[in-house]
Amino acid sequence: MRTNLSIVLLLFCAFAFAQTTISGTVMDNNGTPIPGANVIVTGTSSGNVSDFDGQFTLKTDSNPPFSVQASSVGFSTETMDVTSKNQTLNFVLQEGSVLDEVVLSASRTPERIFESPVTVERFGLKEIKNTASADFYGGLENLKGVDVNTNSLTFKSVNTRGFATFANTRFMQLVDGMDNSTPALNFPIGNLVGMVETDVQSVELLPGASSALYGANAFNGVLFMRSKNPFDHQGVRVSLKRGITSQEAAGDNAYTDVGITMGHKFSEKFAAKVNFGYLKGTDWQATSEIDKIDPNRTRANTNYDGINVYGDEVSTNIRAASGLGFIPDVEVSRTGYNENTLTNYNAESIKADWGLYYRPIEDNSLEISYVGKVGTGTTIYQGTNRYNINGFFQQQHKLEVKNDNFFVRAYEVSDKAGDSYDMVFTGININRSWKSDEDWFGDYIGNYANIELAGNPQGLTTQQKHDASRAVADEGRFLPGSTEFKNAFNRIIKDPDLATGSQFRDASKYFHSDANYNFSHLVDIADIQVGGSYRKYNLNSGGSIYTDLDGPIEYSEYGVYTQIQKDLELNNDMKLKLTASGRYDKSELFDGFFSPRLSAGLTLNRDHNIRASVQTGFRNPTTQDLFIGLDAGRAILVGSAPSNLNRYVRTFEVSTAAQGTNPAQGGYGQPATITQTGAAAYNNSYSASSVQDFANTQDVNSLKVANPNIIKPEQVTSMEIGYRGKFDKLIVDFSTYYNKYQDFISQEVVISPYYGVVGDGALSAGAIANGDYQAYSAYTNSDIDVNSYGASLGLSTKVLDGFDLSGSYTFTKQDFDRASNPDFQTNFNTPEHKFKASFGHTEVFTNFGFNVSYRFSDDYFWEATFGNGIVPEFHTVDAQINYKVPSLKSVIKVGATNLTGSEYFTAFGTGFIGSMYYASLTINNL
Repeated sequence: MRTNLSIVLLLFCAFAFAQTTISGTVMDNNGTPIPGANVIVTGTSSGNVSDFDGQFTLKTDSNPPFSVQASSVGFSTETMDVTSKNQTLNFVLQEGSVLDEVVLSASRTPERIFESPVTVERFGLKEIKNTASADFYGGLENLKGVDVNTNSLTFKSVNTRGFATFANTRFMQLVDGMDNSTPALNFPIGNLVGMVETDVQSVELLPGASSALYGANAFNGVLFMRSKNPFDHQGVRVSLKRGITSQEAAGDNAYTDVGITMGHKFSEKFAAKVNFGYLKGTDWQATSEIDKIDPNRTRANTNYDGINVYGDEVSTNIRAASGLGFIPDVEVSRTGYNENTLTNYNAESIKADWGLYYRPIEDNSLEISYVGKVGTGTTIYQGTNRYNINGFFQQQHKLEVKNDNFFVRAYEVSDKAGDSYDMVFTGININRSWKSDEDWFGDYIGNYANIELAGNPQGLTTQQKHDASRAVADEGRFLPGSTEFKNAFNRIIKDPDLATGSQFRDASKYFHSDANYNFSHLVDIADIQVGGSYRKYNLNSGGSIYTDLDGPIEYSEYGVYTQIQKDLELNNDMKLKLTASGRYDKSELFDGFFSPRLSAGLTLNRDHNIRASVQTGFRNPTTQDLFIGLDAGRAILVGSAPSNLNRYVRTFEVSTAAQGTNPAQGGYGQPATITQTGAAAYNNSYSASSVQDFANTQDVNSLKVANPNIIKPEQVTSMEIGYRGKFDKLIVDFSTYYNKYQDFISQEVVISPYYGVVGDGALSAGAIANGDYQAYSAYTNSDIDVNSYGASLGLSTKVLDGFDLSGSYTFTKQDFDRASNPDFQTNFNTPEHKFKASFGHTEVFTNFGFNVSYRFSDDYFWEATFGNGIVPEFHTVDAQINYKVPSLKSVIKVGATNLTGSEYFTAFGTGFIGSMYYASLTINNL
């Protein structure tokens, strides 16, 4: 026993004796401390980061001599030799440019932005600290070529190069390699349940198709968010933010945003971290009463349908409903409720994550980690309708093994809809809970008929007759704030049956795994990577979104890829980088698809680089494209997976006229009800525009058969040319691209008659004339050409002895024959011209900095399932000033967004975006 104890003590002493401690500072060439600089022992994973004062201490088992390397984003990398124990090293890093920054996303391997084979944007620690936006995610809208559409205060949608809705399934968002999209919706919901700002290490954005490396959903681009590793970033970091939001409709309301990160390295082998974030505010209120169909109509119109008024989507032709020839041949809609009576506009986000990190081998990059994330929030989501996402919950769990040459990870993402509900159907069913549609229209028609049969003794105009009939039909209606209204509201938002309620239920999930191996350390001839991924979906909405009333829907997909990259030295200054990659993906529902990418980057000298690439991309139809079965009010959404078409079944009431037997009065001897499946949208339908033409002309020949094809994967061929360079202090980054789409996926509104076969010229036309039809939104592909092209130019420099000045211009254009295809929506939703500029200084004088950002957006046409309309041009200015308190390792920031107070919106139907004013205190967040 004594011998064993002696051996243990001897080993412990030997271990302690072998420890080498290195300390020192990291400064820039002006003598200013560089906090957050990485200091590592060259060739090992042993390292640390400099503190707020630029000071560092690191311990290693290595014995001198060895070398230590210091690096920081935006500065040169310097190496110093260690020749003795307890040596002090004082690094001086030369300030570089954005071209020197290192990115991982473009080629799945570290490389300078300057040499990247494709366009890539980076938002690092410096940009996060200096952004004038209220948070780092909002700051992304200042990046060149990036569009950020504001759905609500806590839900922003990032996109590049056009074709965007809030349901942006064309764009991928990854957090430490995990897809952040929600299983229920199949797209990311901004940063609602994403990252805590104090844990963000860097953000990279890859515009355009990236399917060759990242798979089917990387169609418009990929957003990469990387967190801080607790081996490199220890301690407690806190961000406290308090302010107000100011909007004409909502007034001034408090805004709070708190982020806390705790990281600790217990030893050279084990580290852990925990993050917590909390945000609370009041959402931008959507209060537009403009008619959604015709902006010239007012609430006095019989068929009024207000943009943010719900319940008025229910309408009928009162002549067809009555069968009386003296009743006007017009559509009449029920009276709706304003959106602000159907939600409290609470905006809230609570999120937490934790990670355990283990490095089993000393001085080796092998790391095993487990990361868990949970988040819940309340926001407004605009899809086919406007939804109050209340108490939405999402969780992610990931296991990963990686080193410098490979990674293998597997994770699961699951969600629960909480108490979310559809505000449109809330309005519809509050009306119905008071009075059925049949009774309401009966009262309306009855009053109008009484006026006519009495000979109109008061001499009312047609408009006055309609007003009087509506007043009679609305008598006793539940008014907002009344006990009856509150009771009906509370009952309806907890009922998932859209015939009587509006609750949005879901408990879907997906499992994903992927792996990558880089052979560059084994093969000298070229850098070679191989990888693959697998995903399995489990859709479980209980029939409230998908046609899964009888049980969950499951399907899977997989992909494999490889990339070869070769650097060719042409002379002392000129270098050519060639990259070739290819990926094969296969969904169990579709044939496999191969996506190649070829790129070349020519470095002319240390200041100029030209790049060119051509690649193909594809995207599989989403879960909603395939399996949705949702009555959205004006139309029923039916996914076009073959197994889905007959799973959606509805029974419809046939008009009284059609039940008769006199053809002259629209009688065709039809039953009182008919049952129709979703297949009718695809095999027995007319185009919506031709039905409108028929209504105007009564010419049967104007009806055009639609019968859209079943959906299949969409493809794109993308060509890009770019240049990056430096002219003295001026940095230039230019790119231009052209995208050609094949089998473009979108939705087409079609009309299916209750009886008859489309094209028969008789019975089906009679059904349309009687109002016996249902509108469907079908998911299909376009057989016409859809193309887009654009260019971006970014300039940045230093002026006036150290002030940062930058600007960018982006041009984006769709090439699509709208006039020849009126029923097909591409949802391009992107301004043709955008301009952004920024001016600031990190240290105008000791510890004081500021930044001002300006954005201009051209007007553009927004089209989506909720509605279509013009988004006017807007200008907005954000600004912040900040003061560092080194003794407290803190930064105080005061800022404002939309400083001019000129309210604007980025999508048809959303609330106007007002101003935010805030003050923040950030502690120890290097």
